[in-house]
Parts: sequence; structure tokens; C-alpha cells
Amino acid sequence: MTGAFCKVNMIGGALLAAMAAALGKYWFLFAGFLAFNLIDWLTGWAKSRMKGESCSKVGAIGAMKKVWYWVVIAIAFYIGYSFAQMGETIGVGLGFMQFIGWFVLANYLVNEIRSILENLVEMGVNVPPMLIKGLKIAAERIDAAASIGGEDDGK
Repeated sequence: MTGAFCKVNMIGGALLAAMAAALGKYWFLFAGFLAFNLIDWLTGWAKSRMKGESCSKVGAIGAMKKVWYWVVIAIAFYIGYSFAQMGETIGVGLGFMQFIGWFVLANYLVNEIRSILENLVEMGVNVPPMLIKGLKIAAERIDAAASIGGEDDGK
């Protein structure tokens, strides 16, 4: 038993190290988004089954949407990094562009969690209203902070 536990520990440690190397010190945000993608897909599937509306085509479309979210996130981070590097090269302050990827990821995280909670509510799970309202406020704050020319005044 100790040998198996040791192997699991080593594999887990290697996986976490690889994720940190590939995604940086905030790898857990990306891992959380992946987990929420899976949970949202599963709760959507369960909700459909409960309502007798299950359809593999709809499920496949939902799974493909999740893949495209990852593509958009990758594009946003690439744009941010690229523009910041170009700004350094030409002497224009474009470092703020690096935030684009983080705003996109934050937006998608909030939306995935809200979707999960909506699915649970439709399945009859008692979800605290404060959680739903808090996520709505978070989405509004992210949108306000990310809007061009808009400012998040903290209210």
C-alpha cells in the first residue's frame, strides 16, 4: 500500500509541477475552469435527463462550446502577451494588454459557475440566493472593469 501511495504522490506532484510550468503560478485558475467545464456539462446533462430532454447532439454541441472557450482564452492571452512585447519593442506602453487574457478567463469562470448553479436550481437543488446574486455582481464588475473607456469605481 505504501508503494502505491508513493507512486500516486509522485504522479500527482509531477502533474502539478507540469501545470505550474506550463500555465504559471496561477495554474489552479485554469484547472478550476476545466473542472467547472466538466461540472457544467455534467449538470446540464443531468438536468436534461431529469426533464426527459436528453440528446447526444445537444451534449456534443455543448462540449464543443467548451473547447472553443479554451481557444478564445488562448487567443486572449496570446494577444495580451504579444501586444505587451510589441509595445516594449516600439517604445509604447502596452503592458496593460496582458490583462485581456485574465479578464476573459475571469468572465468565463463566472459564467461557468453561474451556469452550474442555474442547472442545479432547475434540478430542484436549494442554492443560496446570495451565491447567485454575488456571482451576478462579480460578472457586472468584471464587465465594467474590462469595458473600453469604462472604469470600475468599486461601487
